[in-house]
Amino acid sequence: MFTGIVEERGEVVDLVRLGDSARLTVRGPVVTSDARHGDSIAVDGCCLTVVEVEPGEGRFTADVMAESLSRTSLGALAPGHLVNLERSVPAGGRLGGHIVQGHVDGTGHILSRRPTPRWDLVEIALPPPLARYVAEKGSVAVDGVSLTVVEVRDLPEPAFTVALIPTTLDVTTLGGKQPGAAVNLEVDVIAKYVERLTVTSTAEPAAQPAERSHTQGAHA
Repeated sequence: MFTGIVEERGEVVDLVRLGDSARLTVRGPVVTSDARHGDSIAVDGCCLTVVEVEPGEGRFTADVMAESLSRTSLGALAPGHLVNLERSVPAGGRLGGHIVQGHVDGTGHILSRRPTPRWDLVEIALPPPLARYVAEKGSVAVDGVSLTVVEVRDLPEPAFTVALIPTTLDVTTLGGKQPGAAVNLEVDVIAKYVERLTVTSTAEPAAQPAERSHTQGAHA
């Protein structure tokens, strides 16, 4: 699990295509300082498993499966690209952002950004199937960054607005992304579970406990 609080901007060293998968190498001295084989690191909001660590070089390698390549922007990465990095939160650690699984639901794109004296207002288009999970003042992860939704609109296309504070502009890749740029989106997992439970409860009758046998527990 992650919190959406980015620890550093890493740099893509290599992306090697392996049929329907890929092997990604990223330089990130902070997240590799204690990384081991099998650890989880979120790259632009996508949870990846570390398969190799080079502590001296400050970089790690992870495999990216077909599902991740199709649902996220990772497949478009190339050497030199900057990415947001976050290690999985330890048990007992602070939940500084919100519950982020690192399971990207889809990609959106930046429609506009409007700088103000203290922050930037950024409007992001999202796929229509995800629109129902995004609510005003709710939480959303954009490229792995935990953000609060300022406004939501449905027409002419589903979109939402977020405000990027100076810290977010300085330490994440969102500070440099311009209109048209693709971003990974992860909506609130609680909203998805509530919807699933609601649909299931209305579609299927509640399970009834099995009747106890009259002889259950009787002595032979």
